[in-house]
Amino acid sequence: MMKEHAKLMKVISSAGEIIGRKKLQKMIYIAKKIELPFYEKYNFHFFGPYSEELTLRIEELCNLGFLNEIHEKKGGYFQYRYSLTESGSEFLGHYDLDLPPLHDCMLDLNAQSSRFLELVSTVLYFDSLTKEEVKEKVFTLKSKQRYTEEEIQEAYEYIEKVKCIVSKEVAQ
Repeated sequence: MMKEHAKLMKVISSAGEIIGRKKLQKMIYIAKKIELPFYEKYNFHFFGPYSEELTLRIEELCNLGFLNEIHEKKGGYFQYRYSLTESGSEFLGHYDLDLPPLHDCMLDLNAQSSRFLELVSTVLYFDSLTKEEVKEKVFTLKSKQRYTEEEIQEAYEYIEKVKCIVSKEVAQ
């Protein structure tokens, strides 16, 4: 049970701090889709791929005192900040994880906006379709986001970039 929890702790440790539940969801989904060993089940929801399983694991880690979850009121909504606690770092230090290196990948993903990660994860969710079909899905399902063709192309390029980052980390 704790192995999957420890992986999430490693992601947050690598990223330093992750601001936003949506961003965290998308980071794990993208990592999973580029074949890093994450196994949470995802369904398509309003903001793209979403895992209830991931939400529950994060909640459990907060309840165990391994993650800090800070709620901040931002305008008309709440924003959440996640970071590893001292207890979480200690636990992770004693846990032997067989994971490819994540550090550079997670830093890069964390540096992106939630809006862009939502687009990237949506493109990946429909990766069995042609680029034209994916574009139509994005324009239909994400019409309120007003993504452009250029942004969709950037998403495809970013997916390749992240795969290269992971390949380089694994090769080191």
